[in-house]
Amino acid sequence: MSSYTPPKIWQWQQQNGGTFANINRPIAGATHEMVLPKGQHALQLYSLATPNGVKVTILLEELIAAGHHAAEYDAWLINIREGTQFSSGFVDVNPNSKIPALLDHSTSPPTRVFESAAILLYLAEKFQAFMPRDSATRTEMFNWLFWQMGSAPFLGGGFGHFYAYAPVKIEYAIDRYAMETKRQLDVLNQLLATRTYIAGEEYTIADMAIWPWYGGVVLGRLYDAAEFLSVHEYPHVQRWARLIDNRPAVKRGYVVNRTFGPEPHLANRHSSDDFIPLGL
Repeated sequence: MSSYTPPKIWQWQQQNGGTFANINRPIAGATHEMVLPKGQHALQLYSLATPNGVKVTILLEELIAAGHHAAEYDAWLINIREGTQFSSGFVDVNPNSKIPALLDHSTSPPTRVFESAAILLYLAEKFQAFMPRDSATRTEMFNWLFWQMGSAPFLGGGFGHFYAYAPVKIEYAIDRYAMETKRQLDVLNQLLATRTYIAGEEYTIADMAIWPWYGGVVLGRLYDAAEFLSVHEYPHVQRWARLIDNRPAVKRGYVVNRTFGPEPHLANRHSSDDFIPLGL
């Protein structure tokens, strides 16, 4: 095993490689000027169909399916491999330069919302939907929503990075994060042995937050790692993942801002009619 001694002062080595080496940098702010596009709806989403982006498009499609017509939205593709998230327009919406980001033009001035959980909470509160009304279940939903926000970096930035995206395979890193990912899947498996959905018997934004990550893993759609992680060991997570996957609004939300992986794809979304050619 090769050894590495950290220097006294870290220096940025852009040539370190990896899938996203060309856009990674240790400073914030815009790299170029670009005005974000704006469609006809009050809600303007700037995103990509990563698990964090899919959370929001699922909620928006669920809201529309539930009859909340004011939840109609335009979804604009942000190509993170090209660095669009570092444009001046995007940085104005999210100074952290991460997707998804939302602008709500129904307020004056428009309300910006960034961080996927913040967007879920904002929309659930705005439309009073997919958020339990009773205090106990509502609190349980918050517990698991923020569990996801704290846990997914181990799955995505940890396991996903070293297993799928790093320029070299590092046994220690993959073992460390595979162990933690499996522990988290076991947490969910034990929970879902006792209830239908994440917060209880009610489908909520906690399900929408967790499904693109952990549902994606057990359904074999994330990092091509289902066999490696032995996802058959988590039957209750698989049952729940399939239950969510069968929802028509989830099928629609999953393809929005998607330009990679198996088709169908819908790079930009402006109307529910956009799904008709896709059979959704």
